[in-house]
Amino acid sequence: MSDQNVRKAGFTSSGISKGSIGSSMMSKEAKGSGGGVRSGGPTSTLQGMGAKGSTHSSGFTSRGISSGSQASKMMSKEARSHGGGTPRGGTTATVQSISMGGKGGRR
Repeated sequence: MSDQNVRKAGFTSSGISKGSIGSSMMSKEAKGSGGGVRSGGPTSTLQGMGAKGSTHSSGFTSRGISSGSQASKMMSKEARSHGGGTPRGGTTATVQSISMGGKGGRR
């Protein structure tokens, strides 16, 4: 289900779909960073997963983040850089939300 949710949000093997949640995220992220979308951010992470169809293999599942996975490492790194918690609207929270059918975090 996670891969399907990522595609439904507009992250596909053909790129980000016009008018999708993904395109809105990309626009907001680009405006917030002065015109670009940073590597490792929510938009680029989700697009990479949508292009490959790899949310489950990355550890983002409908039941949460799999222990010992790439997703758990990402979450741990993000938590350390934010004093122990993953921020709402951060990469981990946004990718997990989208993979579960949500609309991602709000900044």
